[in-house]
Amino acid sequence: MINQNNIITHALDGIKVLDLTRVLGGPYCTQILADHGAEVIKVESKLGDEVRGWGPPFINEMASYFINVNRNKKSIAIDLTKQSGKNLILELLKSSDIVIENFKTGTMEKWKLGYEDVLKKKFPKLIHCRISGFGATGPLGGAPGYDAIVQAMTGMMSINGHADGGDVRVGAPVVDMGTGLYATIGILMAIQERNKSGLGQFLDMSLYDSALALMHPHTGNYFLSSKPGKATGNAHPNIAPYDKFKTATNEIFMGIGNDAGFARLCKALNLDHLITDERFLSNGDRVENRVALTKYLEDALSDVDGVEFSEKLLAAGIPAGPVRNIEEAIKHPQTQEREMTISKDDYKGVSSPIKFSRSQSVGVKHKPPFIGQHTKEILMEAGYSEDAINELLSEEIVFQN
Repeated sequence: MINQNNIITHALDGIKVLDLTRVLGGPYCTQILADHGAEVIKVESKLGDEVRGWGPPFINEMASYFINVNRNKKSIAIDLTKQSGKNLILELLKSSDIVIENFKTGTMEKWKLGYEDVLKKKFPKLIHCRISGFGATGPLGGAPGYDAIVQAMTGMMSINGHADGGDVRVGAPVVDMGTGLYATIGILMAIQERNKSGLGQFLDMSLYDSALALMHPHTGNYFLSSKPGKATGNAHPNIAPYDKFKTATNEIFMGIGNDAGFARLCKALNLDHLITDERFLSNGDRVENRVALTKYLEDALSDVDGVEFSEKLLAAGIPAGPVRNIEEAIKHPQTQEREMTISKDDYKGVSSPIKFSRSQSVGVKHKPPFIGQHTKEILMEAGYSEDAINELLSEEIVFQN
């Protein structure tokens, strides 16, 4: 957005976030906020967020895993094992709207930084978001959780892959990323509620809860059928045809969600007789007779050019597309037209997919920071004198790159 004074503004201008998270879910959440104008201060230890080392590939001794969820943040390195380091957190919270952390459950309370006992009273408008593996309650409360472990425990692996291939991890870290998204949504809801009540609140986000919430339609199918579901490869358990198919040139994926779309597909493949075939009249019929339908489609597709046919289907309003690898997707004209890549100097990443009619994203305001790159700057903005900062550095309470 550009206001009357020609100053570009962003949806979250003026929001300040103290980011005590590491690994993926929390950093992804805070990058979303930072991309849209929030000021994010990333607090790290002297050793830094461990995903800095999750590579190769690396650039400037930072792994891609770290780089692509930590842009537009400033880094301060603090020794939180020392009381003086914990005191610094309290000082930084004075000007913060949000604190987000993913320490082991109970850590903040042990440090005398718990929400109910301390932060809620000192900073009544503060929104405190905690991301953990399983939350604080229940038989698994307080247990650590990583994406793949939670995928395994929530049934996600059981419905992924092929029926004869065993349970398979989803290739992208959907639990971590999904939890980051849910946390972002929750934080924005809390900001909206604070606008009315004037009060902050605590958000209890867990990988386990988020993974279960992402399991549609499999959980919904179970509630109605009492069957736990199983892996179906590329085919959809509830829709047909919704699968990957070979063509004369390459593989394509088609998803036909209604009878009109099925009729258009049949006409495009000169299979008009299938439109009135009793086995395929409705989606339920097509799911029941999936094997027979798939054989008709495979035979018809064996003589067509996959890319051209996908474009023909899309033009006819039928969801279809060629199966691409990452390089092909990144370089595709649609990706470029939608400005879904972003770069600055030696930094390259995927841009925010959130597009407003007026507000803008910040682009790359700050490249992913080195450990403690902004320590002095952050402390000076918090009111510390240069002598006080130098003392903190000499006592190894804080560190700078």
